[in-house]
Amino acid sequence: MKYVLMFIETEQFAKDFAALEPAEKEEAYRRVYQWFEDHADKITNRGSKLQGAETATTVRLDGSGVLTTDGPFIEGKEVVSGFTEIDVEDLDEALRMVKTWPACPVIEIRPVAQM
Repeated sequence: MKYVLMFIETEQFAKDFAALEPAEKEEAYRRVYQWFEDHADKITNRGSKLQGAETATTVRLDGSGVLTTDGPFIEGKEVVSGFTEIDVEDLDEALRMVKTWPACPVIEIRPVAQM
């Protein structure tokens, strides 16, 4: 079954990461790269790191028209920072993978729709 993992940063995570020393940041990235390597057989699309929320454009389709705004302007203080697609047996296997994710503190797991 295919799922998309959306990696979600909180404001606190972003502040804490920004405060790290260069060697600490390098180690954090090394752990992320290692996670991708450890799960390479299940990752079908490595995805990408997204640019910051301030670069986003949000389009809201509400029936009465289209509203386009700069930024994500979501209700929470969390923002999707990256994504990847995986192909695993079931949700339990996806959960086992995600439990070892070494970076941002929130991961949304969403099944890919069969078209």
